[in-house]
Amino acid sequence: MLLWADSLKARERAVRAGRSACERYQLQFLDDTVAFARMRLARDEDGQIKIKRTYTFEFSDTGNNRRHGAIVMLGGEVADMHLEPYRMQ
Repeated sequence: MLLWADSLKARERAVRAGRSACERYQLQFLDDTVAFARMRLARDEDGQIKIKRTYTFEFSDTGNNRRHGAIVMLGGEVADMHLEPYRMQ
C-alpha cells in the first residue's frame, strides 16, 4: 500500500515537471499525462537508497507532431529530464 501511494505521488510530480518544462520551452504537453516506463533502486547524492522511476511523455513543438520526452524521478524529486531534439522557432 505504501509503495502504491508513493508511486502515485511520484507520478503526479512527474506530470507537473513535464507540464512545467513544456510551458518553459513553449511546447505542448500532449495528453496531459506521463506513462510509467521503469523502476529500480538507486542511491542519491548522500548514498541513501531510493526508488528511481522513469516516466515517458509526448510533446509537440508545432502542434502537428509528437515528440518523446522522459522524466527520471529519484524518490520524490526530479533527477533528470530528456526532450527529443526539436527545431526552435
